[in-house]
Amino acid sequence: MQYAATEPRGAELSLAERAYRAIRDRLVMLEIRPGAPINEDQLAQSLGVGRTPVREALKRLQYERLITTYPRRGTFATEVNITDLAHISEVRQELEPLAAGQAARRATATDRATLMAALRELESVHSRRPEADELMRLDLSVHRAIYAATHNPYLEDTLVRHDNLATRIWCLFIERLSDMAGHIEEHGPLIEAIVAGDPEKAAQLARDHVEGFERAIRAAI
Repeated sequence: MQYAATEPRGAELSLAERAYRAIRDRLVMLEIRPGAPINEDQLAQSLGVGRTPVREALKRLQYERLITTYPRRGTFATEVNITDLAHISEVRQELEPLAAGQAARRATATDRATLMAALRELESVHSRRPEADELMRLDLSVHRAIYAATHNPYLEDTLVRHDNLATRIWCLFIERLSDMAGHIEEHGPLIEAIVAGDPEKAAQLARDHVEGFERAIRAAI
């Protein structure tokens, strides 16, 4: 099952936005491997768009540290550097609890319905035993739904970018992680706290989740 990104959207996404989201998630999930060259023509063909939307997407992705361009060499997917984990976690440990608390305060009926749908997927993890790729996409979907529920576009944008970078690190060590499903299932109580409108509990659960992520990665290194 593919989980679409839950982010602000209009009735119709522009070609550039479609290209951006598709390429971004390929980079995040390491479908485009770290260090791999980025070929505009191949991406345009695989996405069914022209080169202009792809170029616009790549400009955004460079800003988000998912690709890098070298003069006379070309554009490449950025390497995944484990030394970045501490920096990324430092940001997330402050902002994830803030986002969870604000989501608990501000979530609309639509936000809650989206979160409850994600909760039902989480509850089926044990019985279905999904593949690691599906678990990672579910994790991304839950995080993005929480960020969207803050109704703070600046906070949402910042956290989406940092969660993307954290997910790349996770994907790199995915085969060494012993209880990936358990980590994903931690989102259940967090979603329940947000839907119940309990900002203090939501914030604490979000903080615990981020700290647990860093411990799990460091144990797997």
